[in-house]
Amino acid sequence: MKIAIAGFAVEGRASYDYFKNQKNVEEIIIYDENKNTQLPKNAKAVLGPGAFKEIPEDFVVIRTSGLAKKHIPVANKVWSATNEFFAKCPAQIIGVTGTKGKGTTCTMIYDILMADNKKVHLIGNIGTPALAELPKITKDDIVVFELSSFQLWDLEYSPHIAVVLRIEADHLDVHDDFADYVKAKANIAKYQTKDDVVIYYENNEYSRYIASLSPGEKVPYPGGIEFDSSFLQVPGEHYIENAKAAIAATHSIINNESSIEKGLSGFRAMPHRLELIRELNGVKYYDDNYSASFPSLDVAIRAFPNNDIVLIAGGKDRGLDNCEDIADAINKSTIKKVFLIGETAPKLAKNLETENEICSSLPDAVSGAHQIAEPGDIVLMSPGAPSFDMFKSFNERAELFRQLVGDLK
Repeated sequence: MKIAIAGFAVEGRASYDYFKNQKNVEEIIIYDENKNTQLPKNAKAVLGPGAFKEIPEDFVVIRTSGLAKKHIPVANKVWSATNEFFAKCPAQIIGVTGTKGKGTTCTMIYDILMADNKKVHLIGNIGTPALAELPKITKDDIVVFELSSFQLWDLEYSPHIAVVLRIEADHLDVHDDFADYVKAKANIAKYQTKDDVVIYYENNEYSRYIASLSPGEKVPYPGGIEFDSSFLQVPGEHYIENAKAAIAATHSIINNESSIEKGLSGFRAMPHRLELIRELNGVKYYDDNYSASFPSLDVAIRAFPNNDIVLIAGGKDRGLDNCEDIADAINKSTIKKVFLIGETAPKLAKNLETENEICSSLPDAVSGAHQIAEPGDIVLMSPGAPSFDMFKSFNERAELFRQLVGDLK
């Protein structure tokens, strides 16, 4: 078998390392449109614009998750690291998908199972690349797999326990349309059997639809899942929802109900997801830079119903963001002022009734927020838009925010 690794970032490198050790693989060539891609020693590669068009027809293409199949010549057989993992994994898999909250829910599931003394592997976007972890997994282990729409796009398997969180429009700059996005997500339940289980968010029509495709047991949440949320150390109703999904996903596996409280009480906000980074002069500063769309911004501002919020928002205008909805949510909240950055700033300002100010840079926005924030207030950076207009990634945006907040006096 001849292998073409299409796309060579973290997942592509893990795929290369995996397939070069398979006895039935005769040849591996890396293809990437970035001509500056860093390659392993002695690796064969075709780099630069149009690289994918050079893939020979007799090669099996291992698609990196973010690469749409439409960019690969139609004559090729296309496989993926996710498909390979599902085909070879000896352990039970709990798969989690949704528009927001996947990483949080996966971590909560992981924490509960670890508290119950299970051997657990956390993989996907949140953890180790799947194929890099595969050699370490035995049949008695449990795998928790965060599954994005890109990983699910052409998946031919479904996990034993599928968790379907809220589904909202997202990644429409990569998917053909929202229907294509939902169709990809649906693969998490499509191939289940009657012996499998799907946990789904009952208040979302798309989550309900995906669950309906499974012949297995269907378990709705948040209704019907009760627990004492007082031991959660993170703010916001969405964390309670995620915790209920995690409880439902682990219900049939854990041996001790106290593992739920033990696991969830130790949970802390993931980096850049409503993460408290500093309290200064009675003002708490939260980093929610992972927020790149309206649903996550909406969740963030609703997490603090009893505090005045000074909000920093805005970012790249994808032509997809509903600024009217964002403005409406802000106008109905406890936000005292919004400092706007990035390409979406003028659109948002046009629709806002809440006091707002357009800033030319993030340092200006942080400085402005610091000046007006009073004891008891929350300074929240939840952009509700991607970072690529001003930064290389949301991580770069987040790190600058954290640095600026750390320097405040």
